[in-house]
Amino acid sequence: MAAKNFLFSFVALAFLFSVSASEPKPLQDFCVADPTAAVKVNGLVCKDPKLVQANDFFFSGLHLEGNTSNAVGFKATPVFVAQLPGLNTLGISMVRLDYAPMGINPPHTHPRATEILTVLEGSLMVGFVTSAPENQLITKVLKKGDVFVFPIGLVHFQQNLGSRKAVAIAALSSQNPGVITLANTVFGSNPRISPDSLAKAFQLDKSIVIMLQAKF
Repeated sequence: MAAKNFLFSFVALAFLFSVSASEPKPLQDFCVADPTAAVKVNGLVCKDPKLVQANDFFFSGLHLEGNTSNAVGFKATPVFVAQLPGLNTLGISMVRLDYAPMGINPPHTHPRATEILTVLEGSLMVGFVTSAPENQLITKVLKKGDVFVFPIGLVHFQQNLGSRKAVAIAALSSQNPGVITLANTVFGSNPRISPDSLAKAFQLDKSIVIMLQAKF
């Protein structure tokens, strides 16, 4: 039964984004990505259609539980163009999300994609924040079978508040949606942003900024 629910969620999400992709429509049947090409384009160069195989359109692994034994208790298993070359130019991708009890997918954004999420196991508190000047928090607790959408570019998060693991699957309207995790980006940039600048921006003591930078 769980496998059927998983398949139904995938088919429904894939159909939704196939008819409303945010990226340009392809001009041919497919454009399987060729990551070895030396030419740089907006996306990835097409593989010679004569060399395309079924495995270019195939990925296996979303049935496997992600390892959540980390600081945030969360693991994402992406199926982006890097994992599934046949997604190139199709404007769609997906990801499995695993959460330990109290695990969190920290506040982040996808600069190139809207995300629609379906809970498969457990429950999640999810939310996103609107742009300035309102910066309104839109949040809701989701249960198994519930669906929630995160508009493109907005900061959003999910957290498992239960005592058991939670699993979700999400579809995104880009073959390569990108992810900007706020804490990692701000405090873990390379090279580091000046602690004096961050202390002023976040109204924190400089020593706290330095401590946070050491963590990331």
